[in-house]
Amino acid sequence: MKKKQFKAESKRLLDLMINSIYTNKEIFLRELISNASDAIDKLYYMSLTDRKVKLEKDDFYIKIDVDKDKNTLTIRDNGIGMSEEELEDNLGTIAQSGTLLFKEENKNKETECIGQFGVGFYSAFMVSDEIEVLSKKYGEKKAHIWKSSGADGYTIDEAEKEDYGTEITLHLKEDTDDEKYSKYADEFTVESLIKKYSDYIKYPIKMDLTHEHENEETKEKEVHTHEETINSMVPLWKKNKNEVSDEDYDRFYMDKFYDYEKPLATIHSSVEGKCSYNALLYIPAKAPYDFYTKEFEKGLELYSNGVMIMEKCGDLLPDYFSFVRGLVDTPDVSLNISREMLQQDAQVKTIAKSIETKIKKELESMLEERREDYEKFFKTFGINIKFGIYNSFGANNETLKDLIMFYSSTEKKLTTLKEYVERMKEDQDCIYYACGETVDKIDLLPQTDQAKEKGYEVLYLTEYVDEFALQMLKEYDKKKFINVSSKEFDLDTKEEKEELEKHNEDSKDMFSIMKEGLDVKDIRFTKKLKNHPVCLTTEGNVSTEMEKVINAMPTDETIKAEKILEINESHPIVEKLQKLYKEDKEELKKYSKVLYAQARLIEGLPIDNPTEITNLICDIITK
Repeated sequence: MKKKQFKAESKRLLDLMINSIYTNKEIFLRELISNASDAIDKLYYMSLTDRKVKLEKDDFYIKIDVDKDKNTLTIRDNGIGMSEEELEDNLGTIAQSGTLLFKEENKNKETECIGQFGVGFYSAFMVSDEIEVLSKKYGEKKAHIWKSSGADGYTIDEAEKEDYGTEITLHLKEDTDDEKYSKYADEFTVESLIKKYSDYIKYPIKMDLTHEHENEETKEKEVHTHEETINSMVPLWKKNKNEVSDEDYDRFYMDKFYDYEKPLATIHSSVEGKCSYNALLYIPAKAPYDFYTKEFEKGLELYSNGVMIMEKCGDLLPDYFSFVRGLVDTPDVSLNISREMLQQDAQVKTIAKSIETKIKKELESMLEERREDYEKFFKTFGINIKFGIYNSFGANNETLKDLIMFYSSTEKKLTTLKEYVERMKEDQDCIYYACGETVDKIDLLPQTDQAKEKGYEVLYLTEYVDEFALQMLKEYDKKKFINVSSKEFDLDTKEEKEELEKHNEDSKDMFSIMKEGLDVKDIRFTKKLKNHPVCLTTEGNVSTEMEKVINAMPTDETIKAEKILEINESHPIVEKLQKLYKEDKEELKKYSKVLYAQARLIEGLPIDNPTEITNLICDIITK
């Protein structure tokens, strides 16, 4: 027995393979099972092309054995096996991939082998002190055993093995304070890892599992061990849609994503062409518990030929569709050497764009055909869609504008922008909206009186992102968005405007006195209020609602909207103000402060000095 050095001359290279390429130790089992699957693929392919090989697909399997006493884990397969020369080439040379060579030799054939880089095997050294590989190539009489303890080198000797195939035995490391390596000799842990990473390997992965049962006669506990197939083998997403029932889809979702509620929609897609993939996507009925926290990580599970590569591939979903759960299985993505991350390439972007289109179409279909389900979805995840418009500075307007909804003054129900425009009056050229904390509060806003009285529908914006999203949209169907609390909102006739303009001009001096000590740009009379005495409107790009949202953020900067105090021209308070202007200008200032405080309260804005205002009200009442 002669000790050999790895052909990759530097021992540092193996150290890199073990300690740097892989970030998650538990994936070593995925790599070894994938290699076993590749070995079976090669022999199965041979059985299809060589009549001398009398093997059927059902003959193949992978067997996993754990031994707690010896602290070992063994992976067996009845695949093609390796000769002494192949053990030398494939395991003695780091980054030599027999699978890659096989794929290159059969480029035009249908082969679904997984391994490409020839480094996955070495991930086993992350958890092992020593590895033994006993292998016998199909059709040969001799078997050989490869042994290595890592960078010090390896040995290859003749050995006894009855059947063809490969048997890899890992002598696990001793436990440390930081890592419990013995868990990889535990039935439950190994079974869980197989289900997590290799559940859809197309060959059965078998394992002896121990179960405890109660003897019906003696009522005593008895331990039984049975060989069981751990993996599902045939992925649900690779089946034809007509073979899968709604119950199958729902059960898969609820089991896989630990949700007790059925999804609102399922998207099962199979795409072939320049970039092929299978996808199984779900739109949940409710948000995960951490969805609106910074800990939430978006993404779809990514599989390559049935082997899970990533639990959360964020590149496959845009942020505004981050609520979607599911998976993608493709042979066409370019993986990096550890198969833990994706290379940034056109294939990923192509798949992501296709998935985005399919999600959008499903949502549009739900909106059209299952309105109740869509409204349920939108109440939970609609804020994502709105943020998608706002955060992209309008880049996603065309994609998302028909998916957003707002409450409406018409029956206080959710409506789309398209539905609003279809109901618009013939002479209406703008889309009107109002902002507030709730529908009921907005409905009582003085600024909505004139619009509702004249039969114009008003959208009620109740979420803090709403107005920001509309500003990014700018318009819908060439209809501009107008806030009823802005200076732009004006439904007065030409005669009414002229009359109001004259009244305001005549009251210019009175308004000048009233403005003293008030945080307003202007004061004026208005005809838009029905019964209310006053309201606040704004001028410029920042509304009072936007002021509240921005100033609630944890920043040192504050933003103020340019406010205008509007007074109902037909309200009795006007006569009182005019009288005070002539008789007691100091008293007029007090009334002005109270009216301004009243207007701020209606808008949900704080009062800077509530004590002063309460004293002023008491003073006015007692006179």
